[in-house]
Amino acid sequence: MAAIHQYCSLLNIITITLMLTIIAKPSLVTCTFQPSPWTLAHATFYGDETASATMGGACGYGNLFVNGYGTDTAALSSTLFNNGYACGTCYQIKCVQSKFCNTNVPYTTVTATNLCPPSWSQASDNGGWCNPPRSHFDMSKPAFMKIAQWKAGIVPIIYRRVRCARKEGFRFSFQGNGYWLLVYVMNVGGGGDIANMWVKGSRTGWISMSHNWGASYQAFATLGGQTLSFKVTSYTTKETIIAWNVAPSNWSPGLTYSAPTNFH
Repeated sequence: MAAIHQYCSLLNIITITLMLTIIAKPSLVTCTFQPSPWTLAHATFYGDETASATMGGACGYGNLFVNGYGTDTAALSSTLFNNGYACGTCYQIKCVQSKFCNTNVPYTTVTATNLCPPSWSQASDNGGWCNPPRSHFDMSKPAFMKIAQWKAGIVPIIYRRVRCARKEGFRFSFQGNGYWLLVYVMNVGGGGDIANMWVKGSRTGWISMSHNWGASYQAFATLGGQTLSFKVTSYTTKETIIAWNVAPSNWSPGLTYSAPTNFH
């Protein structure tokens, strides 16, 4: 099992030090993701009951069944998508103020796996549901049908960000070659999002990876034939995790490698 090192941001360390100094009693500051307040928005759906139209998507998760996301997914309007930094985030969604709401379902939980692009030829209140500055969820049809009747087409909702409860640890899907490494990071817990990534070969120091798009990060470096470790920082909580020796020296593009750790 790979060795794991976890630590919170320096800001948390400074915060707890100041709190201890000011109030002179122990306080605990953690990196655990906390739910956001409920907010009004709207939701639609795309595809059919098989959710085949949701496969792939702007986040780059590929086959959502194989990679653990299933049909409980949604495409976010660009306001929420945040240039891909919202990929992997989790939301509770509840239908409200509509006769089509399923009143026996308090809410459903979805993961952001795709972008709902603007439709500039349509008005924001008549077809252009994902136009900025609207916060909108275009859900898979199976997810939408948990909260409302599909014939509604669009329903008002309330939503909030929640902790992503993931089984097991990060999964790193590799593309590229020995001189350019593109990594899609999946199964992210806690806030579900990633702000920064670094890779370390067994013969290199830490190399900063740039955000490519969606949930992918890239490094232009000679890493072939080396065991690879990764350092990952959460966009929301700033928690940082180092997973040592995730991929063996004979790693190959097209394969996915797992780490035994995750965000809280």
